[in-house]
Amino acid sequence: MTAVPGPDSTRFRVRAPRATAVWLCLFPFGQEARLPMARDGDDWVLDVPGDLSGHAYGFRADGTWAPEAGLWFDPAKLLVDPHAVELDRPFHQDPTLATYGADTATLVPRAIVQAGLPDIPPAPPVFAPGGLIYEVNVRGFTMAHPAVPVAQRGTVAALAHPAVIAHLQKLRVVAVELMPIVAWIDERHLPALGLSNAWGYNPVVPMALEPRLCPGGVAELAATVATLRAAGIGVILDLVFNHTGESDVHGGVLALRGLDNAAYAHAADGTLINDTGCGNTLDFAQPALRALVLDTLRHFVRHAGVDGFRFDLAPVMARGPGFAADAPIFADIAADPWLADRVMIAEPWDIGPGGYQLGRFPPDWLEWNDRWRDDVRRFWRGDSWVGLLATRMAGSSDIFRSHADTACRSVNFLAAHDGFTLADLLAYDHRHNHANGEDNRDGHGENFSWNNGCEGPSDDPAVTARRAAFARAMLGTLFASTGTIMLTAGDECGRTQYGNNNAYAQDNTVTWFDWAGRDVALEDHVAALAAWRGADHPARTHFPDDGTWLTIDSVPMTAATWDDPATTGVAWRARDGAGYAINRAQIAVTLFGAVKKSGWEAQRT
Repeated sequence: MTAVPGPDSTRFRVRAPRATAVWLCLFPFGQEARLPMARDGDDWVLDVPGDLSGHAYGFRADGTWAPEAGLWFDPAKLLVDPHAVELDRPFHQDPTLATYGADTATLVPRAIVQAGLPDIPPAPPVFAPGGLIYEVNVRGFTMAHPAVPVAQRGTVAALAHPAVIAHLQKLRVVAVELMPIVAWIDERHLPALGLSNAWGYNPVVPMALEPRLCPGGVAELAATVATLRAAGIGVILDLVFNHTGESDVHGGVLALRGLDNAAYAHAADGTLINDTGCGNTLDFAQPALRALVLDTLRHFVRHAGVDGFRFDLAPVMARGPGFAADAPIFADIAADPWLADRVMIAEPWDIGPGGYQLGRFPPDWLEWNDRWRDDVRRFWRGDSWVGLLATRMAGSSDIFRSHADTACRSVNFLAAHDGFTLADLLAYDHRHNHANGEDNRDGHGENFSWNNGCEGPSDDPAVTARRAAFARAMLGTLFASTGTIMLTAGDECGRTQYGNNNAYAQDNTVTWFDWAGRDVALEDHVAALAAWRGADHPARTHFPDDGTWLTIDSVPMTAATWDDPATTGVAWRARDGAGYAINRAQIAVTLFGAVKKSGWEAQRT
């Protein structure tokens, strides 16, 4: 912690190695008081009399203003503590944040001094590989939930509502993966368009909770995690350690930039490296930056009790500047007593050189498998072969080295927050992102989608029947696959974003979960798939060697049938009879229970 209160005094410490002066800024009675701090190596420290728990504070730093040399010192800028865990207000974008000499005290959030946060007693994660992860946009998930009190909708606390938990339990969710709940700032171009960031992938400091999502601070998060845990559901936080909302050279001076700009990676000529597409890239070759990240992870485990983390654009964490599979951060996490047993999930790509690193993260990490996503989509669309589908369903052994004592590391998913929803995947050939204000240029151009005969909504029974059949078949493929599976909230009940495959700026009904409009029949079907996976799936975490691959006519597969483009289906059966059959011609997946458990009862999807 940067601010550590005691009975007689509160000690403040902040890192600013190249500053010539640093001030602690307090706000008694609403007026700013600036107190000079003393240098202590690369840090600056100050002891202030009294226990200041609950007080607001910030910093100012002086020094050279030479952005071309990586020096952004401007004493007119109020700076957020990089170790802040709670803020008194959200961030708001404003040109003043990037204007040298313009004071920002009325714009920038202040950190809140925390009284000693209680440790959550250590307990093993609820989630284990092979379980179902449910990806949730915290705000959008409950904004329209009729059972959640209006004042609570869109918050972390709403996830603990009994009606929400009942929905998660119906689907046998083992962990919710919360899209960013750390305070973020809108991208610079959004306010002029009347838009705001609805996803949160633009944080400023790594552990300060977003006041709009978590107004009760760390206590609200910890209470929600505890309630979900009691219901058998773990919590995984989606964290962004690849860039910050200070953006490129035209961005604001908000925190790290004004204190220790070396936290950002720079090319030899001094320009900011942009391996993220967001204007800057955090530099994990810097020990101080790694220490801040480790402090963040420990904080969320110690003080909130989370199961683990998903890391956005995770190769950045192993860059220095190139990706290294043995990067220091991996060993740091593995050796930490608070973190060693936590669930770690990588999004294994960024946009920098050598940025696609699927399969190269540590053997105890899980990885989002976009090859599973794309190959399964292409199979059902009709332009991929059955052998590739079988490889994906069997755990993607061509990507992840198999170990008898290690669960499959693949996180299989049909859709995620960035891209089409499952319903839109089957209703649109092309993205429809005009509402984002970028002339439909943003978002992925190739989604391996197909509209089944009509672009967008249709009342043609033949079109809607095909879409329903494909949705069930693809969900059946997901639940039958070896590895961890992930479902994006709403895909179980036909949620649409009206063809928008990059809805990051749509904090409205485009991204809000339509609880009243759910396809309950599809939802019930997904619940049945989850029940089968929980009770009868013979290969959730390890694909066994003793099963048999068969044609859809129950004849053993041969090299010829594997390679034949006319082979439109395949079945796999374990020795006890459990397994599945995939039939593209009939747009169907059939799931079989083990003889000893269910008497060969089959679930047709």
